Amino acid sequence: MGYMPIPKLVTTMSLPMMASMLVQALYNVVDSMFVSRVSEEALTAVSLAFPAQNLMIGVATGTAVGVNALLSKSLGEKNYKRANSIAANGVLLAVFGFLIFLVFGLFGTEIFFKAQTDNPVIIAQGVEYLQVCCCFSFGVFLQIIFERLMQSTGRTFYTMITQGIGAVANIILDPIFIFGYFGVPAMGAKGAAVATVLGQIIAAIIAIILNQKKNPDIQLSPGGFKPDFHIIGKIYSIGVPSIIMVAVGSIMTFSMNKIVIAFTETAAAVFGVYFKLQSFIFMPVFGLNNGVIPIIAYNYGAKNKKRVTKAIKTSLCFACTFMLIGFAMMQLIPDVLLSIFNASEEMTKIGVVALRTISISYLAAGFSVVIISVFQAFGKGLFSMFVSIARQLVVLIPAAYLLAKTGVLDNVWWSFPIAEVMSVAVAGIFFVHLYKTIIRNLETET
Repeated sequence: MGYMPIPKLVTTMSLPMMASMLVQALYNVVDSMFVSRVSEEALTAVSLAFPAQNLMIGVATGTAVGVNALLSKSLGEKNYKRANSIAANGVLLAVFGFLIFLVFGLFGTEIFFKAQTDNPVIIAQGVEYLQVCCCFSFGVFLQIIFERLMQSTGRTFYTMITQGIGAVANIILDPIFIFGYFGVPAMGAKGAAVATVLGQIIAAIIAIILNQKKNPDIQLSPGGFKPDFHIIGKIYSIGVPSIIMVAVGSIMTFSMNKIVIAFTETAAAVFGVYFKLQSFIFMPVFGLNNGVIPIIAYNYGAKNKKRVTKAIKTSLCFACTFMLIGFAMMQLIPDVLLSIFNASEEMTKIGVVALRTISISYLAAGFSVVIISVFQAFGKGLFSMFVSIARQLVVLIPAAYLLAKTGVLDNVWWSFPIAEVMSVAVAGIFFVHLYKTIIRNLETET
């Protein structure tokens, strides 16, 4: 990470992550595709579960972001003892995160769904689905933290293996548990959750094994798992803003579900489908960022300004290209995309307008997503948090609420492009500050 040409390094580090995250996005789409064959109520239930699932994954990835950035910086400084301690504490925090969502799965899921809808069919299917996802979430927490340990040392090829195998297992198991094949009872929406957690557990087991056998830069031993509250504080100084950022996204999704479901339950299903499709577009960009964060953090630790700025510019070019492709798909074939989810005539009518309108925000989203990751690589997670809050709580939800007052559902979707303009402006201001105070003052290798 300190000498390979940046474009080649970004490609080498990011392609495995992008490929594996594309597979992950694919199984998210496949999940909803199969569930939509059960009923539109089942699809709506899974859609309403998304904010809680997103928060759970956000806690896991936010913690891992803090571990990743801190670990990469320590490796750049050649401080291997500290790197091992950071890794061990990261695993402990992953277990703690699972316990939190275990409690929520046991006691909070019914309250969560009743706050969004009074349809008993949707509530019953949603509670079954979300309880399985939360009570067996140890798989996703361990998978994510051990994948990030490999990623922080540049071994992203192995993360592609773990994510890919977990995703393929999920795709294979989905129809078996949802519709009931090979003697397995048909479980409907609950079956999609069972397939998901089994895929995550399989991926976690493989990630643990690969870390022990293929990641010599990090040495984990049973005696090393002792809480170090100084390191935990450092991890969360970077990770908590990222977690809050995802939490803000969950609040946004929850609020949007409340706003659009007031028009029709089909609108909530459309919104859920949009997020599945969006993940297929955004996941490669997130994979790109996951590969770029350790590159920037490493060269920040090595005080190499030239490589830091080159990595930022390269990732921006790649990200904006992906977002343009996504924009074109949403504009040209929205009806085809919706047909994947067995969309009814009403769902197609609502969805075509929604996808075309929301995707206008993609023209600016690539910049915001990359810059937020740059903030994380520099340990400036608060900047990322402020950008997210400005976009989703300060602008998007109030705009959606006011546009809903017009009584026209199609107007509500314009809140996304409006919010993205605010996101770019705030991210740009923070990046200029970061450049002037840190990046510009780094030493550059000649």
